[in-house]
Amino acid sequence: MGRHLRPLRVHQLASQMLETGRLQQEPPWYRVVGAIPPTTTLVRTPPVQLQDKKIRKSARKPSRMFQPHRIVYPEDELRSRFFQDHPWELARPRILVENDGKDFMRYDWSKMRQPGKMLDGESVVQRQMWLMENQGRTKVEAYDIARKEFYDLRMREDIERRVTAEEALSVGAKFGKSYMDIGIELEQRALEQWKEKAIALLQLKRGRQAAFSGTTEEDPATAATPEVTPGAAEGVAVPAAAAAV
Repeated sequence: MGRHLRPLRVHQLASQMLETGRLQQEPPWYRVVGAIPPTTTLVRTPPVQLQDKKIRKSARKPSRMFQPHRIVYPEDELRSRFFQDHPWELARPRILVENDGKDFMRYDWSKMRQPGKMLDGESVVQRQMWLMENQGRTKVEAYDIARKEFYDLRMREDIERRVTAEEALSVGAKFGKSYMDIGIELEQRALEQWKEKAIALLQLKRGRQAAFSGTTEEDPATAATPEVTPGAAEGVAVPAAAAAV
């Protein structure tokens, strides 16, 4: 029992070692443990002995009534299929508002477009479910119908967006740069920076070669490229001055 009580005597042993000089300074926990000592009440739970074999058998096998049931919604499989075929739909901006997940009750899914709801993957899922439950369509047939309606509406939205932009431009509206224009500018800027670094590195390399050989080299950024014209031989290019001679 004394072996189990050794952790409770840590503060006492540390105090003795400080008094005898075996410890030069107090440990960081010394004052905390002295102010709030650990409890000395030890609880030992006796092992439970099961005499009856039936009780042992039932204890080894948990009762099935406590196992949680797996909750499966048919829409989950449809969502997984749609977003697997259309992964970029997950990158579209969405309105972050809480809902109760009852879109199937709030809208009339006999048609794809719903007033007050943005067209998205959930529209395809709910439309597919409606076709399966009300028209007896198979999963594949309902998916093809809902997907075609989704594509048509997306194309119509794109056309409406372009027409709106053209009408706005015709009356003097000005739009900022598109994401594609901004991306091209950033790419061009990166290419220009790379070109400057490459020219500087080439100048440094040629300068070292010139210093080693004792000759001078032209600036690679300003050096003129000689004009070439087709030579007498097929596929050979020679300087224009040599061709004139």
